[in-house]
Amino acid sequence: MQYPIEQKILWGYAAVMVAGAVIFAVWSFNRKQVPRYEYLIAFIIPVWSGAAYLSMAMGQGHIVKDGHLIYFARYLDWIVTTPLLLVALATTAMSTVPKDRVILWGLVAADVFMILTGLIADLSPRPEQYVWYSLGCAAFLIIMYVIWVHLRIIARSQNPSLYKHFLMTASYLTVLWFGYPTLWIIGPSGFGWTSQVTDTLMFCLLPIFSKVGFSLLDLSGLRRLHGRPAGKKGNSRKQSAAVR
Repeated sequence: MQYPIEQKILWGYAAVMVAGAVIFAVWSFNRKQVPRYEYLIAFIIPVWSGAAYLSMAMGQGHIVKDGHLIYFARYLDWIVTTPLLLVALATTAMSTVPKDRVILWGLVAADVFMILTGLIADLSPRPEQYVWYSLGCAAFLIIMYVIWVHLRIIARSQNPSLYKHFLMTASYLTVLWFGYPTLWIIGPSGFGWTSQVTDTLMFCLLPIFSKVGFSLLDLSGLRRLHGRPAGKKGNSRKQSAAVR
């Protein structure tokens, strides 16, 4: 059963996503030399996520299995938005160098696998549930490895300002993303240590910061970096050469 308070929380989430989409759309009219695809990614994320949560707010997007409410619309949200978040982070790391498609597609594939195994886990009985959950966690760790090894090396090979920005955005996203498997396993889908309403609230607060919050942080930093005068950019390249 879905509680009325949950619907209010979900309506609030959808409203925040609309606000985020409007901000990114407005920013796109003054790109400050940031590539258009960065704004497109930032815009699509809250639009898709808001639509998924809107279905839940209207009493849709869920099923009841063995007395347990499963919001499958969350997974429909995540299977689109989380790969886009990773692409946004990866293109930030590759801002001034050719984009490595193997890394990009590898991140997307690992992320889709992670989300699908999470959905299967939510639909599975115990102990099979924990097998699928563990597979999803393994994919999550692979994603973290790619971010903190391969992408960090790529970002470091460029100017120090970009590297600093990458470290900040990667750290921000990493901390928030560790919250997802944690909330999942302690919530109704896992051990059941938290209530359904608490689970809904946390799975609204966490995505607000990891979606709109991340895009605000990433785009604002890129706008500062790309919007600098040519002379300052040149100094950054010299500094980077000196470091290498």
